[in-house]
Amino acid sequence: MQLIDQLLQASANLFKHLGEIPKGEDRDEYIDIINNMLDKRGTIIEDLMKEGFHFDEQNRIHRTLLELDNGIKERLSAIMSAVKQDMANLQKSKKSEEQYFNPYSNVRVMDGMYYDKKN
Repeated sequence: MQLIDQLLQASANLFKHLGEIPKGEDRDEYIDIINNMLDKRGTIIEDLMKEGFHFDEQNRIHRTLLELDNGIKERLSAIMSAVKQDMANLQKSKKSEEQYFNPYSNVRVMDGMYYDKKN
């Protein structure tokens, strides 16, 4: 199998895998699979570049690869924004939980004693 066909197959598999974003605990495994697929795809691209690959707009396979690459980028950015949103929500919930358990933690008051000088 040629490298261009391997790249097309790897890109199509990655695009298909990025179709659904799981919630909760399944997301860790999902992201690991994405990383492995991206690594595999990256090595194929490096091998293609070593062979002197040049993009040709007239070639149907090259256009398909370009469309898949754009779709992969869009889906990866959607996944990244979902993860960022979850992280922001987690930080917000941690802060509100801390505020609930210690509501006076942000109050800066200098406590002192008052001495009256009566003899």
